[in-house]
Amino acid sequence: MNRQPFETPPKFWEPRMKPWLVRLWRPLINRDLAKNQRIVELEITGIEHVQKALQSGAGVLVTPNHSFHYDSYCLIEASHRVGTPFHFLTAWQVFAMSKWHEQLMLQWHGCFSINREAADLGAFKTAVEILKLKPEPLVIFPEGDIYHNNDRVTPFRDGASAIAMTAAKKAERPIVCIPCALKCFYIDDPTPQLKVLMTRLEQAIHWRPRPDLPLAERIYHFAEGMLVLKEMEYLGEPQPGPVKSRTQKLIEAVLSRLEARHNVPNKGGIIPERVKEVRRAVIKALEQEGLAAHKPDAQARGPAAVASTTHHSPPAKEPIGTLASGGQKQQLANDMEDLFFIIQLFSYPGDYVAERPTIERIAETLDKAEEDVLRADYPSIRGTRRAVIRFGEPIPIPKQRDAKTTGTKITVEQWTNLVESRVQGLLDEINSRNSTITS
Repeated sequence: MNRQPFETPPKFWEPRMKPWLVRLWRPLINRDLAKNQRIVELEITGIEHVQKALQSGAGVLVTPNHSFHYDSYCLIEASHRVGTPFHFLTAWQVFAMSKWHEQLMLQWHGCFSINREAADLGAFKTAVEILKLKPEPLVIFPEGDIYHNNDRVTPFRDGASAIAMTAAKKAERPIVCIPCALKCFYIDDPTPQLKVLMTRLEQAIHWRPRPDLPLAERIYHFAEGMLVLKEMEYLGEPQPGPVKSRTQKLIEAVLSRLEARHNVPNKGGIIPERVKEVRRAVIKALEQEGLAAHKPDAQARGPAAVASTTHHSPPAKEPIGTLASGGQKQQLANDMEDLFFIIQLFSYPGDYVAERPTIERIAETLDKAEEDVLRADYPSIRGTRRAVIRFGEPIPIPKQRDAKTTGTKITVEQWTNLVESRVQGLLDEINSRNSTITS
């Protein structure tokens, strides 16, 4: 996973949609997708669901899984085929790490910023207004991050459902949610390049490479070796048991320690939400210590900056706190590093490759290791690829949370779980006819 700055955003970037410019940039976006991401085929199904919802006059929320870097580019092409551009809720870091003309291009493509580490009322209100009034759909990635476990939808955060339900309550028109699944498949076999990467990873921890072993077996040997190193660092000794349970135990040990240090109660939510609560407390302490003056680097990325809605941006060159000194300041900087480590660890479920050793699962796992161990900004692209997008049937959002027909209360959590299950179902449909097992 990529490093990025976490602090209070310098400003809010509002959307300034210019449909004519979105159409003008279509060839440039697709050229970048083919040249830099090597996605040369794009299959999109279910477009009629979006079109019918728009023709009925509904406000449309699209909720895709956060599949891969530049998946927003694929959705931009999908919007052209639908016939109208999409708005994108975008992490503020994407704007802050872009140059001024790239920021404008993002806004002209309908992107607007959100601070995911706080209650960003500006972003919330803007999203609600788009669903209430605008003719274009709104895209929100409920996973928040790219975890490189694309066959399994990572638990959705509830922000998208809260926005949709608030809009439905206030809007005169109906509001619908359209689940969406994205997945990339290799056209060329990337195995030779993946074996080279595996060798680099083994050498990075001073191991002798084992090209005689199957690639999946090498991945698990490497994973256990890395896990032992982190157990020694945080727990003092290696732990018994399978990798999956040991990973969960290490996450809990580190996270509960940080929650106690910063007086953040464990409310029993998903790991990313618990991390967010602690990070919020650390950011507040950093600002009190005068450390929030760190500014992310503005890196020129050319067309790649346009509408890049991924939560992962090219990383800042120095993490928060490295420019300051003192025990308290260093502790806060260390806490931020530990929170980042927790999310890294959370992204490795422990049985992802073993459950179904497709070339895509193997490649995703090694892509993630390239980012985490070798500190790559983005994983290398090792073959031409085909992207698949599938839109599902619309889910009407009720105007009231109380369902009169059943007498039960419909909660944000229930709607979040429903949307998550629909996206997972679409992803399963894509995988059922595309994935190939490898040895």
